[in-house]
Amino acid sequence: METKYYKISGIKDNKRIPSRILEEMIQKEIAQGQKNIEVEAFGQHGIGGRLWKAGDDTVKIKITGYSGQRAGSLGFPNTEIDILGPASDDVGWLNAGAVITVHGNASNGVMNGAAQGKVYIGGDIGARGMTMTKRNPRFDPPELWVLGCAGDYFGEFMAGGIAVICGFGECNSGTGRSILGYRPLVGMVEGKVFFRGDLSGGYSEKDAKILSVSDDEWDWFLINLELFLNKIKKPDLFNALSNRSQWQILKAKTPAEKLRTGSKLSIKDFRRDVWDRELGRGGLIGDLQTIERGAIPLITKGEMRRFKPVWEQGKYKSPCQAACPIGIPVQERWHMIRTGLADEAVEMGLEFTPFPATVCGYLCPNPCMASCTRNAGCMPPIDMTLIGKKGENARLPEIKKKTGKKIAVIGAGPGGISAAWHLTLKGHEAVLFDEAEEIGGKIFSVIPESRIPGSVFNNEIKRIKEFIPDIRSNTIINAMEFQKIKNKFDFTIVAAGAKKPRMLQVPGIENAVSALEFLAYTKKIGKKDIIAGKKLDETNGNVEIDGNVEIIRNDETNGNKEKIDVKEKFLHPRKIVIIGAGNVGCDAATEAHRLGAESIIMIDVQKPAFFGKEKEDAEAAGAVIKWPCFTKEITKQGVVLDTGELLEADTVVVSIGDVPDLDFLGKDIAVRHGFAAVDEFNRTSDPRVFAVGDIVAPGLITDAIGAGKRAAEAIDSILNGKEPEIIDPRPEIDQKRVSLEYYSPRVKKFNSLEQCSGECASCGRCRDCGICVEICPEGAIERFEISGSSAVVNEIYGIDTDADDNEAYEYRSDPDKCIGCGFCAGACPCGIWALVPNDPV
Repeated sequence: METKYYKISGIKDNKRIPSRILEEMIQKEIAQGQKNIEVEAFGQHGIGGRLWKAGDDTVKIKITGYSGQRAGSLGFPNTEIDILGPASDDVGWLNAGAVITVHGNASNGVMNGAAQGKVYIGGDIGARGMTMTKRNPRFDPPELWVLGCAGDYFGEFMAGGIAVICGFGECNSGTGRSILGYRPLVGMVEGKVFFRGDLSGGYSEKDAKILSVSDDEWDWFLINLELFLNKIKKPDLFNALSNRSQWQILKAKTPAEKLRTGSKLSIKDFRRDVWDRELGRGGLIGDLQTIERGAIPLITKGEMRRFKPVWEQGKYKSPCQAACPIGIPVQERWHMIRTGLADEAVEMGLEFTPFPATVCGYLCPNPCMASCTRNAGCMPPIDMTLIGKKGENARLPEIKKKTGKKIAVIGAGPGGISAAWHLTLKGHEAVLFDEAEEIGGKIFSVIPESRIPGSVFNNEIKRIKEFIPDIRSNTIINAMEFQKIKNKFDFTIVAAGAKKPRMLQVPGIENAVSALEFLAYTKKIGKKDIIAGKKLDETNGNVEIDGNVEIIRNDETNGNKEKIDVKEKFLHPRKIVIIGAGNVGCDAATEAHRLGAESIIMIDVQKPAFFGKEKEDAEAAGAVIKWPCFTKEITKQGVVLDTGELLEADTVVVSIGDVPDLDFLGKDIAVRHGFAAVDEFNRTSDPRVFAVGDIVAPGLITDAIGAGKRAAEAIDSILNGKEPEIIDPRPEIDQKRVSLEYYSPRVKKFNSLEQCSGECASCGRCRDCGICVEICPEGAIERFEISGSSAVVNEIYGIDTDADDNEAYEYRSDPDKCIGCGFCAGACPCGIWALVPNDPV
């Protein structure tokens, strides 16, 4: 069946299309699925090259007219090119796999620099064909087949591949001309050339040798000769070209063969007769030489080493610290415990977060543990929750000298409290504003106590109130109040959170409640009250009306307040459907189970994004997860999907996220997609206003705490007359540098801080084990005591993590002894030693 080609002309409106434009036209058609293209060429260059957009599909390019230079250059293995006529210079230049057929003669540079692919020439070729080719042993070698003869300098610096020069036609008619042209194969180092005909002009005998064709080579030749002749549409020449007695092979000489036949200077003679006389002492560059020339020892030291070891203590962050949104230097805390500073390690948490127990111990999904290097060795990560939980009773950190500067923080959730906490640490006066009666944001009002004991959170809130005395609860901030606060305080941090639930725009949405409402009020209900069906009084924060518990929420559709029968909606959720299977939806499922629900169904439009403890708790509660499911309507009977299926429910909870209310910010604060727009320091478009937490973007509690810390540090820098900067910009260490072979794979669970510290790989933080000293075969490494601190993190954060000032140390390698073997880098448990290229001589 004849192949149909999509035609592209190289001329438009009687004007020649530039080569670049024509290539773009071809690439566009390939990307749109065309696989057979006929190009009418008018001298354009590079036709048929770089057709990577076709992937693994075969692309056929037919070139009619006048092909320009470099046809098929950088050709891909999926490409077949037919040039219906002669071709210009550099056919198949840097070929990477294309099969190119020229039905005529080709000019200079055919297959120049090729690494793969085949070029078939149905005539003669010009000068410097098959030059500088190469071969990757993983792939078939590049091939050049020429029906006629080759021009001058054929195969120059050939470093791989196979060439076949048939010598058919007038070029081999007894005129005395060599079929390989003048000076072929100069500098040849690899590959072979099949040739037939007169080689009277000679070849580079220094680089190549003539051999007879072996049986295996002849079998290969006959098979591929037939393919070649079919490609150039001259199969009738097979008998004329398959006479074995007419063929010979030229192959590259080996280095040993070249030495035996050559007259090269020895290194010693070259140095004496050429280098020293022309370039050495007293020569052209003698004044630049600093090394006494002589015999280099077999094992080099000092400046003659290729590599040298470098002790990179503290140059990199550990993976756990890099993953922590707050930036807690976790490995430093474990180091402190190893050196007897357990209490200090626990208290160090308060230098980074006001919630070391609540968040690090319970609520955080622990990205630090997910990033722990031990995971790469199929070992359990160090349990960060153990040291987190110890932070409940940690002592308050010291506050710097009072500065007299006042900063307002609007919103007393995790982000706002974190900002106020760190501002207070810096000696500034932070004033917290919040519309709720109690601080803590969603931790206090929404997150179930199944995830965190109430006593832990209450103890940390008590410590926060002691540390930040000026907390103004029950304060509603509108646009007018916001302007007053901005004018009164040196800086303002907005951490108002996201308190407006997203609700589906479907019929019957009034029959559903948001996850925020559901969790806020179910948290106030005690289990015993539910089981016994008792009435709840006002001490639980509810209103008792005629024996039914009711709450009041804003109806966003009409601005009125609507009474909801909580007892019907919340207290007896026999069947509940939760729309949105994220972690908040999981909390709703867990609470529904606590309230006695018999059927819990979670649905989502995509693969659920839940993870961690929330996911585990929801699954343990018996929640059934379905996806993808699209809600068509919500009725009093339940949720109707777009498939018509009814998911029965007496309670429907919508958990698809919350958005912030930004109306009070005014027009001076830029907003992006419904959230406050900030820079890398959480600074808004108003340089005196910062924003952190869910008002900037949805995220983890630790994201909000980290943002609060970052904003506080930026404000402190500005107040001290400096530009804000990233406090710890160090890159993360490559986990491949850390050796886990020193740690027991039998440890499956951690039960104490001491066990955690002992099994921590201390990535990027020297454990002072001395293994490098013991393993060095030359005794080149020594331990030195130094003044100051042995940890970069101590300087960054101003925290002393060493048990004694006298214990500051470093390890050094003596270059006069070191041979650059890399044993120290290979054996270091912590990845401190690195083997790097030595300084150039």
